[in-house]
Amino acid sequence: MTLTQQVITVGAVVLGTMLTRFLPFLIFPAGKPTPGYVQYLGRVLPSAVFGLLIVYCLRNVDLLTGSHGVPEAISIALVVVLHLWKRQMLLSIAGGTICYMLLVQFLF
Repeated sequence: MTLTQQVITVGAVVLGTMLTRFLPFLIFPAGKPTPGYVQYLGRVLPSAVFGLLIVYCLRNVDLLTGSHGVPEAISIALVVVLHLWKRQMLLSIAGGTICYMLLVQFLF
């Protein structure tokens, strides 16, 4: 890359970052009520993301070979238990991921 291309690239990245950081505050100022569709998305997107993660993580599990999906089933059970217990999505996802990685590395 030439120096001009590097400057343009860095400028585009800075502009994109600043735009995504500041735009929500410009569109939804503090004194105005949040629109209904944004509140709706705030309610349904966490569950949709969780469902997408489940589909993505289980897409290549073959129940007829290898560990027969046992580490996946154990990790899913842990995610469900953690989520019912603490109701914190990040804790549930992290706990299930750590459990799965430990099972795959040390037991299966």
